[in-house]
Amino acid sequence: MDISKYKSVHVVDHPLLKNKITRMRDKNTPTNEFRQLVKEVAILEGYEALKRIPTKNIEIETPIEKTSQPVIVPKNIVFVPILRAGLGMVDGMNELVPGCSVGHIGLYRDEVTHQPVEYYCKLPSSIGEKEVFLLDPMLATGGSAIGAVKILRSYGVKKITFVCIISAPEGIKAFAEAYPDIEVFTGVVDRELNDKAYICPGLGDCGDRIFGTVVNDND
Repeated sequence: MDISKYKSVHVVDHPLLKNKITRMRDKNTPTNEFRQLVKEVAILEGYEALKRIPTKNIEIETPIEKTSQPVIVPKNIVFVPILRAGLGMVDGMNELVPGCSVGHIGLYRDEVTHQPVEYYCKLPSSIGEKEVFLLDPMLATGGSAIGAVKILRSYGVKKITFVCIISAPEGIKAFAEAYPDIEVFTGVVDRELNDKAYICPGLGDCGDRIFGTVVNDND
């Protein structure tokens, strides 16, 4: 699929990112290394996704003179991982912008319908006034991401950016057509979904690989 028609979708094209994602794909990569790779990939993608966040000028004094220079205001930014796999991306994003609030949205995919089911939601107060970065390593059918955006919009959130690591063409199409105003940053777009709605070639169940659990629960 030619994703270039979706102007809101950005593939972060960098050899360091490609190398780390390849290591994530390898089924022999152990849990501790996989978890670290998710964090590192989040940092690389976050660098791109955060490039349009606003700044404000403050007065500082260099060794030479006083000057007015730009800084980020962390209190205006919220990271919202989709539980549970999205948790793996939070530390990386926080390394880029320490001090940001973190909300949580819990969704699992029904194994029969492949539709998202909400089981948890805890968001910072006044989130509607913040700039939200929605985090989930995998964009498969797009159902969970679309469901999470619906929840955020119900809280009045207007500024949303979605950051994922691996996406499927089907998920890109579904999300971009549902929310053409929301920018998507992904590390790679894979070939397709299989009959179980898993991304191919993908990397398996990201939540299970982050937390070292077996692939038999709803993630």
